Amino acid sequence: MSTTGLPQGAVPKLERPGPLRDRVYEALLELITTRALQPGRHLVESELAGHLGVSRQPVREALQRLSTEGWVDLRPAQGAFVHEPTEEEADQLLTVRTLLEAEAARLAAATAGASAIKALEEICEEGERAVAADDVDGAVAMNARLHAKIMELAGNTVLAELAAQVDRRVRWYYTPVARQRGRQSWIEHRELIAAIADRDERRATEVMRAHTEQTRKMYHEREK
Repeated sequence: MSTTGLPQGAVPKLERPGPLRDRVYEALLELITTRALQPGRHLVESELAGHLGVSRQPVREALQRLSTEGWVDLRPAQGAFVHEPTEEEADQLLTVRTLLEAEAARLAAATAGASAIKALEEICEEGERAVAADDVDGAVAMNARLHAKIMELAGNTVLAELAAQVDRRVRWYYTPVARQRGRQSWIEHRELIAAIADRDERRATEVMRAHTEQTRKMYHEREK
């Protein structure tokens, strides 16, 4: 039985052109971020190479890079394992996320026009459909897309760059609570979009802060 726990055919073979080690890195990071590879999972080079259709060398290089960035733990004489985040790590990351997202919401409320509001509403509708279908992956993806759109509307390049640095880790922490947050999360998104549409900077900031704080709280209270 495969220790990676991935269904046969779930991971597409990587095409050869381009920097292969970078593509292997991105593929493994996506699997970790979406928790297809769960925290604590033993990462066996030969099996990962087989799933991705590559040799072990680019997998080894990708694991080294992932270790440097804190996604993977390399243990002497044991091998590579998906990092298991501590409560403190999660709290620090989600606290920073709250600060960044609240400022983005304020800036978006100051500048967003009708077309931007329509785009946010369309993303929200997709997220609501995903929740109704119990499509956790879809809901997580739409949640990330909506927050990214608000960050884009903020129009602050430095803020966007900082947010991009934590985006994947936010998805990593959000995935375990996505089903619990469920419909309520998208009700909060609707309130946020309404505040942005009304150009109410203070209200948009408050709603976003409460929204992201609720996710942080639920992460710590989640069922183990």
